[in-house]
Amino acid sequence: MTYDEALSRMAALCSTSEHCESEIREKLQRVAVPAPDIQRVIDALYDGDFLNTARYCRAYSRDQLRFAHWGRLKIQQALHMKGLPDVDIREAISALDEELGADYATILRDLLNQKNRTLRDADDYTRRGKLIRFAAARGFTYDEILDALDCC
Repeated sequence: MTYDEALSRMAALCSTSEHCESEIREKLQRVAVPAPDIQRVIDALYDGDFLNTARYCRAYSRDQLRFAHWGRLKIQQALHMKGLPDVDIREAISALDEELGADYATILRDLLNQKNRTLRDADDYTRRGKLIRFAAARGFTYDEILDALDCC
């Protein structure tokens, strides 16, 4: 694949949905674009504002919370694993707090209620432990989990 073909395909891809540099780099490597051309394509995408790390972090964090029901910690870790700047990650997490406010706790409570219905034949102590581990695996902090369990 030539540089021009790769640039037009990746620009079309980025114009339909948000992507990060590591995703674009991986896609270009899969179709055997030479390494120097990969960097040129990525630089051109940044220059054309097709790639924007801050915008990607905000969109990713919002989508993971709303659709996958991930907590702040798991979202933060996933963004970090994608190699995104810590500044953009912190801004996205704080924007998530401002945007959702009390809805964040509601999402956690609904998630715990849904999981609670699936637990059968467990005493209260065991049930509570399973709910805490479940929510912690989803990226919610221990304090958030306890607050949600206390009000349910």
